[in-house]
Amino acid sequence: MPDNEFGYTAWGRDWLRLAEPLRLTKPEPLLPRARSIARNNGVRTEIEGTVVRSHIHRGTEASVTHLELTTFPRTTIEALAALLPADTLTLSDDLHAAAVAAGISLTPILAGSDCSCRARNPRCLHMLATCYAVVRLIDETPWLALDLQGYRSTPPPPDTDMPVSIPRWTPIDALDPATYFG
Repeated sequence: MPDNEFGYTAWGRDWLRLAEPLRLTKPEPLLPRARSIARNNGVRTEIEGTVVRSHIHRGTEASVTHLELTTFPRTTIEALAALLPADTLTLSDDLHAAAVAAGISLTPILAGSDCSCRARNPRCLHMLATCYAVVRLIDETPWLALDLQGYRSTPPPPDTDMPVSIPRWTPIDALDPATYFG
């Protein structure tokens, strides 16, 4: 059994920083409860492309949490493709170290998060528990760390170094009623 149950692989440690960023200056009081929820399988996750949707039921309350991740830029996808052998079945910590040594950033970037709970805080208990559940999944299957950032599941973005993100909302005045309803 690993010493740390969340993020015991190098791939999972990158994702653990979503819940436990190094820039926090004070302790986060929600982390122990979030770890407990994830540890006791209280998070049911659904992964669709670069979106993680989770359902958490605690007592009489239920919450739905969405995490949207940005995709890798085209240059990162090409650099990873050159580094990873085509017949790789599992990603080892050595491959992670080689990617970092080559200057490839594997750290996930959260494009947005949303939760249906009453907290109205981007770092609510449910978001943190979802992060821990995803870290646990990535520790079991490291390919998920790359797939959630669009490595294998989506076509490479256009020739830009900017990560591709999908806007969460469409302004109502951007829609043309004649073509929308016609």
